[in-house]
Amino acid sequence: MKKKMLLLNTTVLLGLGGVLSPPAYASTIQDMESQKSQIQNQRQDVQSNIKAASDELTRLQAEQDQMKAQLERLTLAEEENNKKAQKTEADIKETSKQVDQLEKEIKLLQEKLEKRNDILKDRARSMQESGGNVEYLQVLLGSSSFGDFVDRALAVSTIVDADRGILKETKNMQDELKTKQADVKSKLASLEDMKAELDEMTVQLAAQKKQKDALAKELKDKEAKNEELKASLQSKDSSLANEQSTLEQNIKDQKAAEEAARKAAAEPAEKADSPSPKAAPKASSNDVAPTSAPAPKASNVVTVGNRWIGNSAYVFGGGRSQSDINHGLFDCSSFVHWAYSQVGVNLGPLGSVSTETLKHAGTQVSSSQMQPGDLVFFDTYKKDGHVGIYVGGGKFIGAQSSTGVAIANMSSGYWKQKFNGRVVRI
Repeated sequence: MKKKMLLLNTTVLLGLGGVLSPPAYASTIQDMESQKSQIQNQRQDVQSNIKAASDELTRLQAEQDQMKAQLERLTLAEEENNKKAQKTEADIKETSKQVDQLEKEIKLLQEKLEKRNDILKDRARSMQESGGNVEYLQVLLGSSSFGDFVDRALAVSTIVDADRGILKETKNMQDELKTKQADVKSKLASLEDMKAELDEMTVQLAAQKKQKDALAKELKDKEAKNEELKASLQSKDSSLANEQSTLEQNIKDQKAAEEAARKAAAEPAEKADSPSPKAAPKASSNDVAPTSAPAPKASNVVTVGNRWIGNSAYVFGGGRSQSDINHGLFDCSSFVHWAYSQVGVNLGPLGSVSTETLKHAGTQVSSSQMQPGDLVFFDTYKKDGHVGIYVGGGKFIGAQSSTGVAIANMSSGYWKQKFNGRVVRI
């Protein structure tokens, strides 16, 4: 019965097709469904590409934000280091003036000392040749009485003692000035070394900033191209959506026309029961309860600083305020202090922490017994001028002037040359 009805309907449709079907419906429903399927597949591909472009944009924007934050840190670090370099340069000039002044004073004292030495030498020579100093003998022989002689003798003795006292005082002053001069020269040398390190640091920070500026521009260009690609894909998807919508409407119209033709041509007949749609299966109520993530293990001092890698900058004397720490601005000793504070170990007042305080903070151990968590020291601009935390495998983590917080290799290259063998276990 169904086959007969199908043949009949087909015959009627073929006979009436030229009358009932407008030109827009020249394609069969099957062709249009095929076209619709193709468009849907194309849209799936395009939407998949749009999602990929959106994901890439999100990634690029996150990287751009991270790069922007790091550039701000580097700018802050550069400003702080420049201030310290300027202050150090001013200190060097002032200390140089002190050295010059002390050298002048020493020269004057040396001249005075030489004159007094000459006078004493002459007196000693006169006393040796004549059995006594001529001037002193004349004073003594001119006495009018024994009492006068004693008074004159005491006077002469006083003069000699006074000469000796002045000479000794002058010599002591000269020694004191030389000590001051040595101290000031040592301070000057330390300041000059510090200035050299700060200058090098400034160059490194500028190079980092330039490199990151270039990378930020590259990321911005990629972001712009990706935005353009996403817009193009969205436009294509919109166009395909319009085509799909048109096809769906055409299919709907074609089906409506065919149904109208079928009804007009069909004789009353038993309507075939259309199968009722199957009930959708009920969602299972046996949902698996989400498992709670294991509690994170407490960070140790070797890894706690990893969060600052790529997110920090070196500032000479930095890291001693909460603002510096919030911005990731550290020097070597303040970073070590911060890292140990994160695992509950206090290494003394933050404001006064230095490589000098840290090298006395624990127990000195042999470098052959070095283990992760130990402090390792390096001779940079001065002895024990740099400190880091040993992480194992010949590497240490620390705030380096060239990179900010980073893991560096101390078993070869620069840090191997600078490592002085000092290891402190906290």
